[in-house]
Amino acid sequence: MPHEARPRPPTILWFRRDLRLANNLALENALATGAPIIPLYIREPNDPHAGANGAAQAWWLHHSLTALDAELRKRGNRLLLLTGDPCHLIDWLAREVGAQAVFWNRRYDGEGRQTDTEIKAELRRAGICAESSPGFLMHDPAELQTKQGKRYAVYTPFWRSFSASYQPPSQIPAPTSIPAIEHGIESEQLDHWRLLPANPDWAKRFADLWQPGEAGAGKCMAEFAGHLSGYGEQRDFPAMPATSRLSPHLAFGEISPHAIWRAAAETKSSADSIERFRKEIVWREFSWHVYFHNPDMAEANLDRRFDRFEWSNAPDKLAAWQRGMTGYPIVDAGMRELWQTGTMHNRVRMIVASFLIKDLLIDWRDGERWFRDTLLDADRASNAFNWQWVAGCGADAAPFFRIFNPVRQGETFDANGGYVRRWCPELAKLPDRYIHRPYEAPKEVVDEAGIMLGQTYPRPIVDHAEARDTALAAFRATRADRDND
Repeated sequence: MPHEARPRPPTILWFRRDLRLANNLALENALATGAPIIPLYIREPNDPHAGANGAAQAWWLHHSLTALDAELRKRGNRLLLLTGDPCHLIDWLAREVGAQAVFWNRRYDGEGRQTDTEIKAELRRAGICAESSPGFLMHDPAELQTKQGKRYAVYTPFWRSFSASYQPPSQIPAPTSIPAIEHGIESEQLDHWRLLPANPDWAKRFADLWQPGEAGAGKCMAEFAGHLSGYGEQRDFPAMPATSRLSPHLAFGEISPHAIWRAAAETKSSADSIERFRKEIVWREFSWHVYFHNPDMAEANLDRRFDRFEWSNAPDKLAAWQRGMTGYPIVDAGMRELWQTGTMHNRVRMIVASFLIKDLLIDWRDGERWFRDTLLDADRASNAFNWQWVAGCGADAAPFFRIFNPVRQGETFDANGGYVRRWCPELAKLPDRYIHRPYEAPKEVVDEAGIMLGQTYPRPIVDHAEARDTALAAFRATRADRDND
């Protein structure tokens, strides 16, 4: 009898926040071994940042994993789902199947980096190849430095340095087939992870608005490419469909940031619109750059002066803000859009954050936690970085005394009230003149619009002018305390 060839030892491909097959370096490296591949996703209960940041993202993760498994099955493979400590599980799986190599794409949060280091050391001690690749970011936060060899703390110099040196890597197409092992390990069932809300199903509208997965990301990019030309002029107006809607796809790695950069260049848009859009992508890079060097950024003020800032303990006002019942229409519209769709327009994010921090004097960390739980695009670095930016306590921050007037912001960026009317339908019949200040409308106008202030729509929970003075006084006191040390 002829000698039967022994099957090649398999390779483990560990997916994390890179749920795509195209432009995936870890996948390309795994395929290059010529060995059968075990695509693996681990639910890590001890590291909440590894999967879904909150309840909204749990919904997305369920559907993104479903989509990834479907794409793998088209190519003759499947996704293996396991729960537990990845250090233990990967070591166990490698021994169980006799794997000779494990590939994955890097994470840049503190917990993820520590996990990577531990797993590499354990695997290499066992004689198993362990290799991680870049893919989540377009730059390496450990390597991009100022001319003085320091980390960047201001965005504009970061942008100049990044844009001067960055060249997108070559496109890596999704493979047509991915070889599988003959006898697989039993996978956990995704439904048993209970990632989807049940009673009540507060995410019931999400499926009509979003298509999680790599195919959905590609479709979203293609649609945005068609109107990128107006991005620079229209992006600040929430009633206009001018933003890319790519952020949830990017947060889960369903599309590579390199691919987004390339796709923008392939449009017929003006150089100004392309640059404005690319600066937003690089703002995410900058957020991760700062987070990489400040891993406690979601909990600790980057400007330690704010450690002694006296925040208000106002649970009723916090709840009113969360429900979109503050009495300021642009704020309420934004918070309701967030709850119903899992996202919020970027300009409105700044408005509602400023209102929480500076009108209500509520700790920015309360807002950061709420956004982390309700945003589909919740990104650990960007979320914390942007909240600190608005609060004035972060890197390259807007100063604390920059306080948005919610009425003026509404009148400037939603002049005819289209955005407010969509998300606050009880105000729909108000004339444009009063749509952002219903509490100033004459009684006959309010009555004709069918509004009962204080009942069908709340009166303002704070007076903005008084709140602004109080916030500035609190900031001056904090700064004086530091100066007197």
